[in-house]
Amino acid sequence: MQMEYRTLGQTGLKLSALSFGASSLGAEFRPVDINEAIAAVPAALDAGMNFIDTSPFYGRGMSEVLLGTALRGIPRDKYMLGTKLGRYDKSHFDFSARRVVESVDVSLHRMGVDYLDICLCHDIEFVEMQQIVDETLPALRAVQRQGKVRFVGISGYPMKIFKFILDQIDLDVVLSYNHYTLQNTMYGDLVPYLKSKNVGIMNAAPFSARLLTNDPLPPWHKATPEVRRIAKAAADHCASRGSDIAKLALQYSLANPNMTSCITGSARPGRIREWAKWAAEPLDKQLLEEVQTILKPIHNWFYVEGRPENNDAFPAS
Repeated sequence: MQMEYRTLGQTGLKLSALSFGASSLGAEFRPVDINEAIAAVPAALDAGMNFIDTSPFYGRGMSEVLLGTALRGIPRDKYMLGTKLGRYDKSHFDFSARRVVESVDVSLHRMGVDYLDICLCHDIEFVEMQQIVDETLPALRAVQRQGKVRFVGISGYPMKIFKFILDQIDLDVVLSYNHYTLQNTMYGDLVPYLKSKNVGIMNAAPFSARLLTNDPLPPWHKATPEVRRIAKAAADHCASRGSDIAKLALQYSLANPNMTSCITGSARPGRIREWAKWAAEPLDKQLLEEVQTILKPIHNWFYVEGRPENNDAFPAS
């Protein structure tokens, strides 16, 4: 099983095309078995996934704590590690300079490491974004100079946030989710702009929080009845062709070399090994074309996340 590795922007980091997202360790999608969740981490590393992404928000600290347990005894040079700061609960945000310093130290302690490879300002669309430019990122750059963080950036859902920040200040890396999938390719449209800013591009959630799978959607999913109906039709079509929409979705998101790494996670080791196997298999282009036709009525459908003014305008219907 051959994992592909790609260089992240100007950082020099070579990330696996498929990376491990540890939100699942925080039971964000379902209750998890702790032993199984901990075993998912070495399973990901064994499959060639050399980057792990987490946040203090996932499980409200649980993801970082379990990661610390899972990583104990694994040499630090065997993986790269990224976490986030600023979002700590559903509606608890703190992007102050003081909290930046505290947050990095707490994350390092929870995970039992001396430094982070990447630290991102998490879900910045929920706050007055000028604070990120004026206060949060300068504080994070100061932490970077101390050697606790190697590279810094932002993450969030609306495409609008990236231009707002990058038009004012340099970043090493950006991360978006649910925006480069079979159903939504808006992040891909932003690639020329991001490349002009010399920023590393990471993508998360190729399954769009289970929308592009056969698994039940989490209760918080914002997909409308129409979106759910069409996504199910696409999934049923894949099944009728002897395939799985999740496989197609994963392979599609991985196929774009501009997306340095595609982050997705599971607390099930078997699922992770299956994803790594899919990643090494060829993409069925005929099936892809058929599924894209089915999904066309909801192509680039998105929802509002965070403050309305930080979101993109809906296309005229």
